[in-house]
Amino acid sequence: MIDYQAPLRDMQFILGELAGLDAVAALPDCEEASSDLVNAILEEAGKFASGVLAPLNRRGDQEGCRLEGERVVLPQGWQAAYDQFREAGWLGLSLPEACGGQGLPKLVSTPVWEMWFSSNMAFTMLPQLNVAQAEALLIAASEAQKATWLEKIVSGEWAATMNLTEPQAGSDLAATRMRAEPDESGNYRLHGQKIYISYGEHELTPNILHLVLARLPDAPEGVKGLSLFLVPKYLLDERGEPGEKNDVRCISIEHKMGIHGSPTCTLSYGDHDGAIGQLIGEPHTGLKTMFIMMNEARFGVGVQGLALGERAYQAALDHARERVQGRNVVSGETGLPILHHPDVKRMLVGMRARLLAMRTFLYTAAGWFDLARHHPDAEVADKHRRHVDLLMPVAKGWCSELGNALCDEAIQVFGGMGFVEETGVAQLFRDARIITIYEGTTGIQANDLLGRKILHDNGATLRELLDDIRTCARSVGEDARLGDLAESLDELVDGLAATTDWLLVQGEEQTAELYGGAVPLLHQLGIVCGGWQLARAAEAAQRRHDAGEGDADHLVGILELARFYMASVAPEADSHARAVRHGGRVLARIPEAGF
Repeated sequence: MIDYQAPLRDMQFILGELAGLDAVAALPDCEEASSDLVNAILEEAGKFASGVLAPLNRRGDQEGCRLEGERVVLPQGWQAAYDQFREAGWLGLSLPEACGGQGLPKLVSTPVWEMWFSSNMAFTMLPQLNVAQAEALLIAASEAQKATWLEKIVSGEWAATMNLTEPQAGSDLAATRMRAEPDESGNYRLHGQKIYISYGEHELTPNILHLVLARLPDAPEGVKGLSLFLVPKYLLDERGEPGEKNDVRCISIEHKMGIHGSPTCTLSYGDHDGAIGQLIGEPHTGLKTMFIMMNEARFGVGVQGLALGERAYQAALDHARERVQGRNVVSGETGLPILHHPDVKRMLVGMRARLLAMRTFLYTAAGWFDLARHHPDAEVADKHRRHVDLLMPVAKGWCSELGNALCDEAIQVFGGMGFVEETGVAQLFRDARIITIYEGTTGIQANDLLGRKILHDNGATLRELLDDIRTCARSVGEDARLGDLAESLDELVDGLAATTDWLLVQGEEQTAELYGGAVPLLHQLGIVCGGWQLARAAEAAQRRHDAGEGDADHLVGILELARFYMASVAPEADSHARAVRHGGRVLARIPEAGF
C-alpha cells in the first residue's frame, strides 16, 4: 500500500503568497477564511485523507463494484468512510450556509479536494457530484425545489448524479433521445437510457437524485432542445422522506481500466409508466444549466490530475530513496539509492516542478472564481470571470494530461516493479487514464479554447492575460538574481503572442487547419501558465528567504524548481507552437486513403 501525506507546506505557501488568500478573505461573505482557520482545516483534512481514505484506495481497486440484480455493491469500508465524511461536514465546505454548507471560498476547498482525490479518487467522485449538483440547483431550481432537495444534497444525506450521454450520443449531446412527457400532476415522465453514470446506483445513501438531460415533446432539434429534470431514485412521501421506488433502474455497470471503486452505471428510465421527474429551470435551457455542473466538474478533473500526480510522485520519491541498485555513473559508487542516479533525479525533479506549476495555477484559478463571485467592483469581478472562462479548458485539459504523464513517469522510476500491481503505482496510472477523457476529452477542451474562447472575442481576453504575464515578468526581473527567470518568461509570452497573432490572421477561413492544431495550442498555453506561476513562486520564495521567513531549504528548492521548469519544460512550448502552425495544415491535406 502506498502511503499519502498531504503536501501542506506547498499548499500553505501557495495560498498565502500566490493565490491571494488574504485578498479573498477580505471579500464579502468570505471573511471567515482566516489563515488560522484555513491551516486548521488543511491539517484536519490531511489527517482524514491519510488516515481514513488512503487505506481504502487499494481495497477499492481490488474489490471493485458488482451488480446483484439491480443492487450495486460497493467495496468494503466505503459506507463507514462516507458516513464519517458526511458527518464531519466536508462535503459542504464551499457551499452556502443558507442551505447547510460552511460558505468557505473555493480557494479553501480546492486544496482539500486535492487531498481527497490523492488519497482515494474512486471514493471522492461521489461527494464531488453532490457539490456540482448543488451549484446547478442554486442557479436554476425554483425556491420550492431548493427547499425540498438542496439541503439533503449539501449535507450528503442524499447522493447526486448527472446524466448526460446515451449509447448513440457519446460526446455529441445533440443526439440525445431521452424523452420527457408532461403528466397531469405537473411532473414529467422520462423514458430512455443514460450511460457512464458515476455512482448511478448504490446504497450509501437512502436516496439518489439524478439530474437528467431529456427532450420535451415540442423540443427543437440539437442541443437547444434539451431540458433538465431532477429524477429521484425514490419518490418522496407526504413527510418528504424516500418512499415508493421510481421507474429508474441500473441495468449494468462498466468493467473499467481503473477507478474500480466507483460504479459507472447504465440507467434505464421509464421501463414501465415512466420515471417521474421535475423540470429544473425553463424548458429547453437544460444544457446551459448542466454546464454549471460541467464547469465545476471540469475544474475538479484538473485538480484530479494534480492529485494523482502528487500521489504518484510521493510513491516514486519514497521508492527512489529506498531502492539500492547499480553503480553511480558520476562517482562510481555502489550501494547508493537510485535517487542519486542523474536520470532518476531528473524524473523526480521534473515531476515536482510540474506539480508545483499545476498547483499554483489551479489554486490561483480557484481564487479567481472567488473574486469573480464576490468582488464588489464589477469591473474586477468581470476580469477574473473572463480569465476563469478562458483558462477552464487548460485547467481541465493540460492538468489532466500532466497527471497522466506524472503517473506514467512514476512507473518509470519504479522500473519493473512499477509494472507489478503489488507496488500500487500501477493503480494510479490506471485510475488517472480516464481523466483526459471524461467531462470532455482533451480535444474537446482544445476546441473550446480555440473556438469559443480565443476566436470568439478576437483574442481580447488572451491578450489581456498576456499583458498580466508580461507585468509579472517585469516585476520578477527587478531582482537581478531572478533575471534568468524573467527572460525565460518573456520568451514564453512572446511565443504565445506570435501564435495568437497567427491564429487571428487565419480567422475562420482555414477551420480544418486551425482545429488540427488546437491540442498543441492548449499545451502551449498550459506551459506558459505554468512558467508564469513558477516565476511568481520564485519571486515570493526569494522575498521570504531574504526576510528570513519560512523554511530556507523549501524556499531555495522552489527557486531551483522554477529554473528547472524553464530549462526543461518551457522549451516544449516552441514545439507546440510549430505544431499549431504547421501540423494542422499537413493534417488537412491527408486524405482518408492515407490513414
